[in-house]
This record gives sequence, structure tokens and C-alpha cells, in this order.
Amino acid sequence: MNKGELIDKIAKDSKISKVQAGNALNSTIDGIVLSLKKGGKVTLVGFGTFSVSSRKARTGRNPQTGAPLKIAAKKVTKFAPGAELKKAVNRGR
Repeated sequence: MNKGELIDKIAKDSKISKVQAGNALNSTIDGIVLSLKKGGKVTLVGFGTFSVSSRKARTGRNPQTGAPLKIAAKKVTKFAPGAELKKAVNRGR
């Protein structure tokens, strides 16, 4: 499912226009991104938790030449699925 298909589903299930559904989805995504940028986490009970983690700088190797190279420190996003999502996926729903 892509973003357009998700907007269609939201519009149909909520009986609202696609424009309104698109605005709602974009607002939700913007809220999640804003919270993560500030270093917070977003928990959607039953669905999962989005959070930010830091990776330290490290030394890697170029796979073609074997030469060492420095990999800079960076922040990465993480998602931990909630119990209800895990159950639904494992039941094949």
C-alpha cells in the first residue's frame, strides 16, 4: 500500500473527501516528524513507538578496495511494533 492508497482508504472509511483525508494524513506525519526532530518519541498504543537513536562514529571498510574509511556519527529513526500489531501480523489478518 502506498500513500495514495492509504488516503483512499481513510477517505472511504471516514466518509470524508480525499483532500481532507490527505490533509489529515500529512498532518499526522508532520506531527511525528516534528516530535522526532526534537528528540522525543511518539507512541501509538497498540500500533507501535517511533523513536530516535544515535549511532557513534566508526571506521568501516570500502568493499572494493578494502581501504578503511570513517563513517560519521548520525541519528537514526527506530520503530518498535506494539503488541496488537504483532498479533495481527502473526495471525495473518
